[in-house]
Amino acid sequence: MAEQLTLQFNSNAEQSFASFYTGNNVELVSHLTNIANRLGEQQLFIWGTEGTGKSHLLQACCQAAYKNGLTSFYLDLSEHILAEPSILEGLESFDLVCIDNIHHCASNKEWELGLFNFYNRQRANDRGLVISGNCPPKFLMIQLADLKTRLNWGLTLKLHELLDDDLIAAFTCKAKYLGLDISSSVGEFIKKNHTRNAADLWRLLPKLEQATLVAKRKLSIPFLKEILSVEDDEK
Repeated sequence: MAEQLTLQFNSNAEQSFASFYTGNNVELVSHLTNIANRLGEQQLFIWGTEGTGKSHLLQACCQAAYKNGLTSFYLDLSEHILAEPSILEGLESFDLVCIDNIHHCASNKEWELGLFNFYNRQRANDRGLVISGNCPPKFLMIQLADLKTRLNWGLTLKLHELLDDDLIAAFTCKAKYLGLDISSSVGEFIKKNHTRNAADLWRLLPKLEQATLVAKRKLSIPFLKEILSVEDDEK
């Protein structure tokens, strides 16, 4: 599993702490940085709405742990919910496990039991665990009471949404990390004329990156209008 993990994180290298705009989430990022160093809390539960950066931070946490010489594993339940929960077997041997989108397993009896058993094995090994969901653990529609109790152990933190100005700053920060220069005028144009929804912005970014690479052009407002026009035509 360690070899597969290395390949997975190389292909998602942009999901790092360096490419995340912290904004008003300084405390949360600090806790994640600590757990990636086997410091501080043993378990963290982070929650927030779509597009706030939960998946980014969990992958960043795993990458940081790996760079610190620890073994780590990232599991996205929004992708693996239809897989057998046997995928959890053996994960307790990793120094850090990050389980993303746990709300997708709610009311799935097999997955809830699988997570409960994994949780007990992982806790007994005294390893780090980071979990994300779309709401605090006490509001998850988890049917297995003992699992719900365990999800409330440790520290629960909210990943705050970014305000408009911070959202564009975050978009610019992530774009710069990818080698894409977003000028202030382009950022303002996107905010005023395209979207202020975080999830939409993150989906737009790889399209802008691809278009600029193919055309070998800098991202100006006229070029951005061309890209957005093509995107609208494809809808």
